[in-house]
Amino acid sequence: MKSLDLALIGNCTIGALIDAQATVTWACWPRFDGDPVFCALLKESDDFGFFSIELADCERTEQHYIENTAILVTRLYDRHGGAIEVTDFAPRFGKHGRTFRPMMLVRRVRRLAGSPRLTLRLRPACAEGAGRPDVTWGSNHIRYVAPALALRLTTDASLTAILQETPFFLDDTITLVLGADETVHEAASEVGRRFLEETTQYWREWVRALAIPYEWQEAVIRAAITLKLNAYDDTGAIVAAMSSSIPEAANSKRNWDYRYCWLRDGYFVVNALNRLGATRTMERYLGYIVNIAAQAGDGPLQPVYGIDGRAGLDERELPALSGYRGMGPVRTGNLAYKQVQHDVYGSAILAASHLFFDRRLTRRGDEALFRRLEPLGEQALHCHDQPDAGLWELRGSARVHTFSTVMCWAACDRLARIAHHLGLTERAAYWQAQAQLIHQTISRRAWNEQRGTFVATFEGDTMDASLLLLAEVGFLDVADPRFRATVNAVNEDLRRGDFIFRYIEKDDFGEPENAFLVCTFWYVNALASLDRRQEARELFQKLLACRNRHGLLAEHVDTRSGEQWGNFVQTYSMVGLINAAIRLSIRWDQAF
Repeated sequence: MKSLDLALIGNCTIGALIDAQATVTWACWPRFDGDPVFCALLKESDDFGFFSIELADCERTEQHYIENTAILVTRLYDRHGGAIEVTDFAPRFGKHGRTFRPMMLVRRVRRLAGSPRLTLRLRPACAEGAGRPDVTWGSNHIRYVAPALALRLTTDASLTAILQETPFFLDDTITLVLGADETVHEAASEVGRRFLEETTQYWREWVRALAIPYEWQEAVIRAAITLKLNAYDDTGAIVAAMSSSIPEAANSKRNWDYRYCWLRDGYFVVNALNRLGATRTMERYLGYIVNIAAQAGDGPLQPVYGIDGRAGLDERELPALSGYRGMGPVRTGNLAYKQVQHDVYGSAILAASHLFFDRRLTRRGDEALFRRLEPLGEQALHCHDQPDAGLWELRGSARVHTFSTVMCWAACDRLARIAHHLGLTERAAYWQAQAQLIHQTISRRAWNEQRGTFVATFEGDTMDASLLLLAEVGFLDVADPRFRATVNAVNEDLRRGDFIFRYIEKDDFGEPENAFLVCTFWYVNALASLDRRQEARELFQKLLACRNRHGLLAEHVDTRSGEQWGNFVQTYSMVGLINAAIRLSIRWDQAF
């Protein structure tokens, strides 16, 4: 049965998910949101849509990342003493003054022991899982060609064995280089060896530059690499997840395509990257945000955009794909781009604020950029007390959501701080006045006197996990008794076992069944800010236990079984892990 016990490899151009048997079950070409060339993760039939390396009579497998890299090693053992090692990666390293990150997967298969007998099955899909490409071959390569696809496998393995899927004995090492339909001018073995060495060096140097906490280092490093892999270098966009249409709960129909850039998610990722010192990835995303803001002009912002910045993400179902464990539908696109979500103005301006205050960045914010951000503040001011779909993107209702209004306040508050920083006294006073106005509105309309807590919607009485962020974004001081009361109310209403639900009300699909993982990380952070550190640490350890064998998290978790659900790998969840670890770890100067 399919599971999310998967590993992610990539190079910030493409990404792939690989299962415990070394089968590539998900990868899109030529970029994250492209055609799912490998789509077995979302297919019940095993006829095509995968790239497998099958060991005859295999009885067990082992799998791990090479330490501090995005390079995966899988070892397969047969019952006769034979064993092989598969090393999977997407090349990424410096070359000719630029970062070399081709649309390429490299698979190196090495004999470890005995007489292992292999079958290679390379069966890409095309036309959104509906068909298979035409196949041609030359002396050392195989081409897979369709109207919108052209892939080339360059290899030193037998082409006949691959084309006819005939078993063969592995004597030494073979290399499989799958990428764009371009000639590889060196021997496949040399390309694989050199690319592996240079990619290993790249990732280790990247990790060395991270500012990580003393405790939980391995978990934080893996989360940081994962965030990096979800960043599309060409534009700076950061996708919410690498996958599409993995349901939030079994048979829930809550199946969405997350291969796009949500401004809200991006803000949280930027904060985590800033804390880790990963400034280049952060800076590229900020460039993406600035371009989105310029594109919007005086108009409203969408909550989500394509990784190329496009606005239209029309949603369609893909009938050729049956879905994860047969739980369709499989969707491409996301109608959330049409939704009204007022928190996006705060997300965009909070992210862009780094350009004005972080002196490490090459590109710095100036008055011209501030003037381009002001229209977003005016939009926030205009809509702060108007109904929207909220950050949870409810499709069937609109209310005045407290978190959305808080983020509108944050937009105005940060504009005031930026203006003050730039010496624009008049604009600073203007935006501070608007922020105070919105703050007063929230304090009056989102505070429930009877319950003694802030609530999810204006004049409402229900709770929402986003209220845990009231101190995080600066709306309340952690010493404010209203914050403590709100945290306690969230725990009382939304906690199920060790997990915090985002909400418990019925929505368009009924009552939520599984917990949205980042909400529990938010609760951990709130506990830490309230000096309940031991309680927070114990809960954090339980969250760490939810990770799969590779230290990765999906979007949701079944509170009873601990099984992960929802799109994978979820940047929100990995950001939550990083932030909580940084907050809870003892300081380096206390460690020795």
